[in-house]
Amino acid sequence: MHTTAATAIVLLLLAPAAGWAEPSGEGGSEKVIALVLFPDITLLDLVGPLQVLKGLPAPYRTVVVGERKEPMATDVGLALTPERTFAEVPRPYAVVVPGGPGSVAAMANAAVQGYLRSAAPGAEVVGSVCTGGLVLAATGLLEGRRATTHWAYARELDKLGAHYARERWVEDGKFITAGGVSAGIDMAIALAARLTDRATAQRIQLGIEYDPHPPFGGIDWSQVGETELARQRQGGTGRRLTDAPRLLADRPDLLKRLGLAPQ
Repeated sequence: MHTTAATAIVLLLLAPAAGWAEPSGEGGSEKVIALVLFPDITLLDLVGPLQVLKGLPAPYRTVVVGERKEPMATDVGLALTPERTFAEVPRPYAVVVPGGPGSVAAMANAAVQGYLRSAAPGAEVVGSVCTGGLVLAATGLLEGRRATTHWAYARELDKLGAHYARERWVEDGKFITAGGVSAGIDMAIALAARLTDRATAQRIQLGIEYDPHPPFGGIDWSQVGETELARQRQGGTGRRLTDAPRLLADRPDLLKRLGLAPQ
């Protein structure tokens, strides 16, 4: 797909509907699902669930929120702009945080962490995709809960207090977490069914023709060892973790739990 076409698609997905009124998850007619945007996310972590959840009927409304309404880079070079600020959507019905290389910095980002901590208690659903699980865990909200993340960062999730499970998505009470990248689509379809019904979720699945058949079959986890783990961690989130003492300087508690505190 050409860059201009991809840009047009994303802009259509993110375009706010007319007649916006400040939403609320408490007592309002709308049930707002907030997808959190921060710099250097993995694009599919956000756009995959966004494509699914935008298909939900009223009273659900899905929006992308961020600290400021300004373009933010993604891991593929395409910039995204939040529809609304955190302050404009203080009480979402559901909140979902994506992952990506920027997730390490987001673990110490006061605006992102503050929003998750303030929105989560009143939200009916709190979720994450990929290494967004680490961002969520950094708030303390996943302490003692079953959760998942990108498989290459399972150890970090455990160190942050969650109990990692290698599943496409994991539900623990109101928390729903997805594995790496494409798993966010599976999670979003499951969430669509949870919020409405199976028939609605299946209609959305049919609409996006989500019926994956990878050309080489599924992943054979028995063949995935330490060598591939090390290779996966050379880029993206892994590379940022090597800079964690700087990126997480304001969160010495996280550095200690991750075993990355300066000696």
